[in-house]
Amino acid sequence: MKPLFFLFFTAIASAADLQLLLAVPDQIVLQDDFSKSRPLDKKAWAKRQGTQWAVEDGVLRGKPSTPEFQASKKDHKGLEPRLSAPITPAQFIAKFSVRFEGGIETAIVPFVEFGHHVCRLRFTKDGAEVLADGESTKVAESKDLKFEPGKWLHVLAEMKGNEFVIQFDGGPTLYAKHARFAKPVPSGGNGLGLAGPKDGIVELDNVTLWSIKPDAQPSWASKRDALPKFAPVTLATKKNAN
Repeated sequence: MKPLFFLFFTAIASAADLQLLLAVPDQIVLQDDFSKSRPLDKKAWAKRQGTQWAVEDGVLRGKPSTPEFQASKKDHKGLEPRLSAPITPAQFIAKFSVRFEGGIETAIVPFVEFGHHVCRLRFTKDGAEVLADGESTKVAESKDLKFEPGKWLHVLAEMKGNEFVIQFDGGPTLYAKHARFAKPVPSGGNGLGLAGPKDGIVELDNVTLWSIKPDAQPSWASKRDALPKFAPVTLATKKNAN
């Protein structure tokens, strides 16, 4: 059996120099590079809102639902590809690469989230924001991390207790703290989740999900102090339907 540190090093190779800040990895619960076309593992992945997902061309690719499905629904029509990984531990380390293609930005999408309506990173042409607790509170933001169709984002995210930190290859690093992170409520979109742009495509690659150990990284306190701080902002809208 290969030692855990070797597996972790191999898994983050596509994310360049990203290193863990907060959590200590325990067990790998999911690892996939989608190198071979095959049916999607229903135990690991949940297609949402009738959207279409397939392992093809070395990635997991999502497309909107069919016109027939959209015509049959009053809401949750699947106008943008949506997916969740309910196998994700409530407290986790997640490494993955994601790319949005085509389509248009809306007031809700595109986004990456961790627990449906628990911790959501929404992308816009003007920047990105981390939203917590039903999108009721903005807990972090970056003006540099923008919705750029066709650009791969290589990501390392960690959630432990009420703290969350997410790094992107080439920057930025965002840190947030919220009581909801420590008490996620299970839902149909639990775990790592994706929503692409409206009428667009989202691609996912090189995914590894870990459970974590009880103790934080020994250097976490000092590294946290060096991260950008953001004063939480209460937003008018809470618990969007999507």
